[in-house]
Formats: sequence, C-alpha cells, structure tokens
Amino acid sequence: MKATETRLKGVFVLEPKVFGDARGWFMESWSQRKMEEAGIKVDFVQDNQSFSAQKGTLRGLHYQLNPKCQAKLLRCTRGKIFDVAVDIRKGSPQYGQWVGVELSAENKKQLFIPRGFAHGFITLTDDVEVQYKADNYYAPECDGNIRWNDPDIGVEWPIEPVILSEKDQQAPLLKARMDLNFVYGE
Repeated sequence: MKATETRLKGVFVLEPKVFGDARGWFMESWSQRKMEEAGIKVDFVQDNQSFSAQKGTLRGLHYQLNPKCQAKLLRCTRGKIFDVAVDIRKGSPQYGQWVGVELSAENKKQLFIPRGFAHGFITLTDDVEVQYKADNYYAPECDGNIRWNDPDIGVEWPIEPVILSEKDQQAPLLKARMDLNFVYGE
C-alpha cells in the first residue's frame, strides 16, 4: 500500500496494490500493520456505507465533537466522488484549509482523515457507493457541520451540487462554530 501525505498534515491518500488476472482483481483494502508502517495508528470500530443515486449529491461538511470525534478511512466502491477534508483544529497552522481528492471505484484510492477535520464529498456520477471506517461510534449529541460553500474555506467543488440535505443547506459558517473543541496537537 502506498501512503502519500497531502498538503494537510495527517491527511493521507492511500493506494492499495491491486493484483489482477483473467478472473478480475484483488486488493487489500485495510491492513493495520501497513497503516502503522505509514505512520497512521488508528483502531477502527465502525464501518459505514452510503448510496447516492444522483450526480451532484453533496454530503458534508460533517464532523463529530470531542469526546466522540472520529478519524475516517474512506473509499468509493461504485462511481466517482470528489472527497474533501477541512482542518478545524483551533491553533492549527492549517486551520480552515482544505484538500480534495477524486476517489472512484476505478482508481481504488482511499482517503484517511484524522480527528479534528470536517469531511464531505460530492458525487461526480450517478449511482455512487461510499464506504468508510470510523475510529469512534456515531454520537448524535456530538454531530456538527459547517457550510459546504463557506467563503472563508473556499472549497473548489468541481461541480455545483444538485442535492443537499436540509441540514447541510442550513449549516453555519466555520467562524460561527463556537462549539468546536478540537485543539491542535491533541
């Protein structure tokens, strides 16, 4: 597995080795040992999967507050998405900065997002399935989000969203989120 750190410290693009022959292909999508060799120490406790029927479906930017914040390892198993991580750790030199990566069933890339980052994606095709692991259980009382088009963050989404949840449409700007309790260096 090839692990490449993005311009945001702690956010990695992972590219598993894919072995193919006349039957199809095989890849190891998760190996704790290989992750630790790449400098990523995480114990996942929950697997999640989402389906989006229509191109232009935007989900995010979501996070969970302490003490239930989550690190995630995300991959697209059908279709194609543009996946985004935003640093929301107070005091971080990268605070408010974002990185985006195209993940697809074809390229088999994965994105590791550590705790203290908001996450979201937009579907670039119809019929998209996304799977991700989390290192903490979902806790609705710790659930939060920030606006997908926050001008202070300036995510350059490759297409305009067509479908957003009501929650995501009404999300506050990052500077209005006084409840953020991520501290850089934790």
